[in-house]
Amino acid sequence: MYLSFPPRPLWWLAPLGFAVLGVVLAGRRARAGLGYGLLAGLGLFVPLLSWTGAYVGPLPWLVLAVLQAGFVAAAGAGIAAVSRLPGWPLWAAGVWVAGEAARSRVPFGGFPWGRVAFGQPDGVFAPLAALGGAALIGFAVALAGFGLATLVLPLAARPRRPARRTLRAAVWLLVAVVAGLAASPLVDAARPGDRLFTVAVVQGNVPRLGLDFNAQRAAVLGNHVRRTEQLAADVAAGRVARPELVIWPENSADIDPLRNPDAGAAIDRAVAAIGVPVLIGAVESPPVGGLRNTAIRWEPGVGPTGTYVKRRIQPFGEYIPMRSVVRLFSDKVDRVQRDFTPGTEATVLQMGPAAVGIATCYEVVFDDTVTDTVRGGAQLLAVPANNATFGRTEMTYQQLAQSRIRAIEHGRTVLVAATSGVSAIITPDGTVQQQTGQFTPDALVAQVPLRSTITPATGLGGVVEAVLAAIGAVAVVVAAVLAVAARARIRRDRGGRGRGRWA
Repeated sequence: MYLSFPPRPLWWLAPLGFAVLGVVLAGRRARAGLGYGLLAGLGLFVPLLSWTGAYVGPLPWLVLAVLQAGFVAAAGAGIAAVSRLPGWPLWAAGVWVAGEAARSRVPFGGFPWGRVAFGQPDGVFAPLAALGGAALIGFAVALAGFGLATLVLPLAARPRRPARRTLRAAVWLLVAVVAGLAASPLVDAARPGDRLFTVAVVQGNVPRLGLDFNAQRAAVLGNHVRRTEQLAADVAAGRVARPELVIWPENSADIDPLRNPDAGAAIDRAVAAIGVPVLIGAVESPPVGGLRNTAIRWEPGVGPTGTYVKRRIQPFGEYIPMRSVVRLFSDKVDRVQRDFTPGTEATVLQMGPAAVGIATCYEVVFDDTVTDTVRGGAQLLAVPANNATFGRTEMTYQQLAQSRIRAIEHGRTVLVAATSGVSAIITPDGTVQQQTGQFTPDALVAQVPLRSTITPATGLGGVVEAVLAAIGAVAVVVAAVLAVAARARIRRDRGGRGRGRWA
């Protein structure tokens, strides 16, 4: 399952991973499912989350990986329990969705990184995002894998009578795969009535990798100013089309441009050169209260005219819960001396003719944050990000895949602007139209669809996940009740036989 995630395009390994998990767990007790599930979770999350320890050491990374593996352990116990029920692949897939839903919410607001769907942007299941979001993709992948397990199990256990169960396995596989193919028409890159819109993404780069990427904050801002001025020169020379808006990354202006006249003047100069609204990723530092991770609409000749404040701030990165306890694991927490304050509104900023919704970096991994933004009127999505603190790890490619799934889910163009890469322009069908390299200044310009219609996934929001998770939860309860009843019946039978012998 780990190998199914980007930057590898091996999405088809995820169903095989579920098949192995299903073979291991089928028919076992919940206690065994807990143990094998924990091993499976460690096998997934220890390598997948290795980027979290790039500059803070292995202990925080391993603690996070074990915590996330605990949710897989709980799911493993549930899968083992329901594996004795008729049609168990369906119930087991629901249990998996319930496990992902839980770890997307707790603790500290959850950590949905590593959801199965985020490894599937190139796969046959990806179109399902437009119907039911990431939860439906995860359900389909798990269902296909557990269906494969039902094919293997009877061949091993009853080699002379595999036909009926083989047919059942084929049914589960067909349901999952055909559903994905049937959803494909929902994710056409362009539809009648879409307005083509020219956009630009600027990646200014940072002077250094690691946690000290912004030690030279003026240099980071200067990089983005210069790359925007170069883009303006390319437009004037006719080398690229004139964009109608420009997106800068998160932390591109870590010097508060609303309080620092020099920073504000530098941005004014760059915005005037390009002559269109620019979305600036800034850190506001008000005299009272916490810092604010803000996206600012900056208009030529006018200045700042609107803001969006990041609502999902990153625990242990942008704020430190249980600081005294966390310090036992890493003294790097002391680098965060002033916590960030989250925003409260899914603000959509009008930039030229486009209503731009914003999911700042970490926010793109959360279903509700992005859905609220599109429901609020966003015609395209901007994902300003700062990945410099994770070096040349797989993290940026994993986040790019998340943005691709969001594009399909909501039928929106997604503009990923990262300080150091990978920045990208993603069309509504999840295709990466253009992307940059890492740790290099660059600018991307493209025509993309501007869309106002909503997909079923956007309209339904979290309903699909709730229904699928409920399927798994109810199945676990039913399996538990049946198991208790069976044990009670066995005890009664043993008691009756004992009285018969002594009568």
